[in-house]
Amino acid sequence: MPQLTSRICGVCPVAHHFASTKALDAAFNVDPPLPAKKIREFMYVAYFIYDHILHFYFLGAPDFVVGPTAPAEKRNILGVIEKVGVDFGREVIKHRAYGQKMTEMVGGKATHPVAGVPGGVYKRISEDERKEMEEMARSCLEFAKTSLGVFHKIVLGNEDYVNLITSDGYTIRLYNMGLVDENNKVNFYDGDVRVTDPNGKEFLKFKPHEYLDVIGENVFEWSYVKATYLKKVGWKGLVPGEESGIYRVGPLGRLNASQGMATPLAQEEFEKMYSTLGGGPVHNTLAFHWARLIELLYATERAVELITDPDITSDDIRATPGTPREGVGIVEAARGTLIHDYKLTPDALIDKANLIVATTNNKGAICMSVRDAAKAVIKNSQVDEGLLNMVEMAFRAYDPCFACASHTLPGGFPLQIRVFDSHGNLIKFLQNF
Repeated sequence: MPQLTSRICGVCPVAHHFASTKALDAAFNVDPPLPAKKIREFMYVAYFIYDHILHFYFLGAPDFVVGPTAPAEKRNILGVIEKVGVDFGREVIKHRAYGQKMTEMVGGKATHPVAGVPGGVYKRISEDERKEMEEMARSCLEFAKTSLGVFHKIVLGNEDYVNLITSDGYTIRLYNMGLVDENNKVNFYDGDVRVTDPNGKEFLKFKPHEYLDVIGENVFEWSYVKATYLKKVGWKGLVPGEESGIYRVGPLGRLNASQGMATPLAQEEFEKMYSTLGGGPVHNTLAFHWARLIELLYATERAVELITDPDITSDDIRATPGTPREGVGIVEAARGTLIHDYKLTPDALIDKANLIVATTNNKGAICMSVRDAAKAVIKNSQVDEGLLNMVEMAFRAYDPCFACASHTLPGGFPLQIRVFDSHGNLIKFLQNF
């Protein structure tokens, strides 16, 4: 399963790999040795490094560095490099490659890892590998600092961008969810799941095996993606606020659901974001990008901590699995909380499996964010490519992955489109099957 489920998505295979591995830890009633947990977490933060670099510079930065209404052919990584310079572009590509290289060295493969097994990992880290990865991790840490410097200069230094971030069209009050450690600090790999209300107060906290008591899923007739909600509040439709059970996950959701970061530099930037944007929780959708860079800084700091830990080269990397049963594994994918739930037969085959992925958790919030952005920027029926991109910005902020979130029994994506006039009369019907 850890290898099969990593094929669900080529963007976040490491997240599916370890959600699956942790579900099997629970299903086989086995607790991995501490060195194995540290090896897993190191590989996991390395994945965050390359994933967050990818999103910010390749998908998010074009809107801010090049400009939200710039020509489409300029809003891409080449346009970003043109603005920031070729030398800096090389640094972007190099450090994303470092994240992938560290993932490959620990996981066996950069994209579809094979490291995780029930009760631990399949191989140790040698001292030579450790030294090589320490050098890469330290370089990534410096790059994360530089990235935040770029963000402060280009985005926060531009009054128009700050006004856009804080505008009503890109602001939505919701609950927030994310994994936290024993001190309620953000953790990507392990911990309890904490939920805070729109005012920032802890609403509830739960263990992985309790997720079905907390999370419900709403099915839309018009989408292949379900939308999750908090059962304690209930499904009230696509509406914001405390009376709605919809919540957000991902970088901004994690920071809002926590009480800070577990590393010093990331904590300093965490405090800066909240003081700049009026205190917590931050409900500005475009602040996902700032939160993502804070997480990049945390991931690099944590990578250095782990790769310099004496346990990281230990031989004690696997415990013996027990009797097959049922287990749940939860990790924070780069784009949000990811849940794998397996029920095993006595022969250790999968009898039942349930997955709730990050984009399913964010489905309701994404729909509302796109709707509200469209209402804010499209006036008097005047629409152009630049304005449509500003609507897309609300979507892109979540870094959604619909490969994971959508599913249909026939396979493929049969689609029907109905177009109505302002009086509700059907004027056109299209379908692709």
